[in-house]
Amino acid sequence: MKGSPRDEAVRLVEACRREVAERLQEVDELALANQRRVLEALWAERVTASDLQGSTGYGYGDEGRDKLERVYARVFGAEAALVRPQVVSGTHALRLGLFGVLRPGDHLVFATGAPYDTLEAVVGLRPAPGSLAEWGVSHTVVPLADGGSVDLDGVRAALTPRTRAVFFQRSRGYSDRRALSVAELEVSFRALRAERADLVLMVDNCYGEFVEDREPTHAGADLVMGSLIKNPGAGIAPTGGYVAGRAEWVARAADQLTAPGLGAEAGPSLGVLRLLYQGLFLAPHTVAQALKGSILAARVLECLGLEVSPRWQEPRADLILAARFGDPDRLLAFCQAVQGAAPVDASARLEAAPMAGYEDQVVMAAGTFIQGGSLELSADAPMRPPYIGYLQGGLTFEHVVIALEEIARAYLEGASAAARTAGTTPEPKPANAPGKR
Repeated sequence: MKGSPRDEAVRLVEACRREVAERLQEVDELALANQRRVLEALWAERVTASDLQGSTGYGYGDEGRDKLERVYARVFGAEAALVRPQVVSGTHALRLGLFGVLRPGDHLVFATGAPYDTLEAVVGLRPAPGSLAEWGVSHTVVPLADGGSVDLDGVRAALTPRTRAVFFQRSRGYSDRRALSVAELEVSFRALRAERADLVLMVDNCYGEFVEDREPTHAGADLVMGSLIKNPGAGIAPTGGYVAGRAEWVARAADQLTAPGLGAEAGPSLGVLRLLYQGLFLAPHTVAQALKGSILAARVLECLGLEVSPRWQEPRADLILAARFGDPDRLLAFCQAVQGAAPVDASARLEAAPMAGYEDQVVMAAGTFIQGGSLELSADAPMRPPYIGYLQGGLTFEHVVIALEEIARAYLEGASAAARTAGTTPEPKPANAPGKR
């Protein structure tokens, strides 16, 4: 006998949870390896309680800040790192790296297709004052090959004598493609190094930190950049971003953040060092919680009839789960269900709206403790065909389980209402539905 939509939703999520149990155990092993890497970096730098205090004003002589950056460098397998609360977003971190490396007359190649929406104005793909294009830096976008891999022949063909840097975006962003693993990036790095040893290999690392047991800098990237209100801040860093890689390029990024001649010497930590240290310490575990939630969500949404990427059995290279809706109303309803399961602003009514940095209207389900903190459970999407929603985060696996129950309940209630109108009876696909790989 069938129960209420809520009862059906709970049963569905529990059945899916049993089905993906082996994959969840694999993520626990990953978390252990990454936790060891972070702890060993903290031990090597001899972090003490006094390092957590921070500085004001100019920030000169802030040993706790400088030590945190050395810890990050060790964790990322890099020569140096810049980790600052003055970096307001991943886009800001990317801008620091790009403007640090590139000079007027240089040429930049995007090896993974068009960059994330908010970077378009930075580069000049969309006209904007102060863009790289306005400063005389040209660019070429090389689409990914069939299957979503880097088109190395296309990248090689795009290189010119003026090409200074090749840029890789690890995550799918708002594009309909898979994320790239560190191993895949390493193949590209080696091929391009053999072609041109002078190229600067840059990686947008947002959503990828601690999803694997290596970072792109371990595999040969010259510079990686990301946000502390995503993976490495573990949901408790109140703001900030990082740049890590070769010391020369990190120093140039620091000059962009402050001023030439000041670089990393200036910049107060403003009382947030404890949260930044603690966030990094917690990041391997918290990212694993979100990663397990993403695997379970993939199976649950698939059972509800949605096309998702990546599927639950497939390897992960970032935290983002894409679900194809094909209809703006269905996409908005999904985001509303995610918002309704949030710990903050659960009663908010969502609407798509213009947002700084985006060309399309965007809907964002983000009932988060940190504004924009997308390691917390959130969903967002540009309102454009084919109307794909992007789900990420979850500070605890338990929250994701409960949220998926609410999402499934809302879906089943909506499907039941539609079926009553059409005179049919909907059935979710069972958790052991044929066709899964």
